[in-house]
Amino acid sequence: MKVVSWNVNSIRSRTARLIDWIERHDPDVLLLQETKTGDDSFVAGPLAEVGYEVAHNGVDHWNGVAIASRLGLVDVQMGFPGINRPPFDEARLVSATCGGVRFHSAYVPNGRTLADAHYLYKLVWLERLRSSVDTAVPTFLGGDMNVAPADIDIYDPKRWRNKTHASPAERAAIVALLDAGFRDVTREHLDGEGVFTWWSYRPGQAEQNRGLRIDLALLTDELASRVEAVSIDTEERLRGEHLGQKPSDHAPLVVELAP
Repeated sequence: MKVVSWNVNSIRSRTARLIDWIERHDPDVLLLQETKTGDDSFVAGPLAEVGYEVAHNGVDHWNGVAIASRLGLVDVQMGFPGINRPPFDEARLVSATCGGVRFHSAYVPNGRTLADAHYLYKLVWLERLRSSVDTAVPTFLGGDMNVAPADIDIYDPKRWRNKTHASPAERAAIVALLDAGFRDVTREHLDGEGVFTWWSYRPGQAEQNRGLRIDLALLTDELASRVEAVSIDTEERLRGEHLGQKPSDHAPLVVELAP
């Protein structure tokens, strides 16, 4: 089973790139974030043409998450269980079972600044995520978590001190997910420095590998033990204008599982 988690940063702006990537890499399940479209304008047709069933949670041109599967798609859930009053009704989470595995595609709030109310919203959102996932079943939680778990996950940790994505409270929220029964399989298979998934669009940032690792694949223990390989397709981020469409600022995070 090959799974990719990818913040596509507007799926309608990058449909051709996405389909081209799919045809070259042949994933079984795609977890997509920041689709930036409502359900009525989501590109389900092009994905169906290449063999995928799709569950998309999108409202307007903000946020948006999807799961596309060639392994079946059942028990779809949009958002958190229970009542989702604003701002928790934002399109940031979709869940489904594919091939016997429970998948969650998550797009965690950015947080903006440590003094912004959006930062508290981010922390509460992460706690609600932790309390809503069931680690008693094989579970794959993937997505743009908007948190760099450790200093090694930032190209210049000093520049990010006292900023969102690297604050102690945000990192503690990721630790809480690990304590709940998840494993960060990227770090298990890709250790060392320079392992990033996001780079600013500013000139030279991607080329110099001045990035952050904020897209995570968190797997329950039994599922993590089946991981054969993890890779980050940095070439997709560096391809520039391809098929008339510039890249997302995030690279695809690919996890390959034994049957």
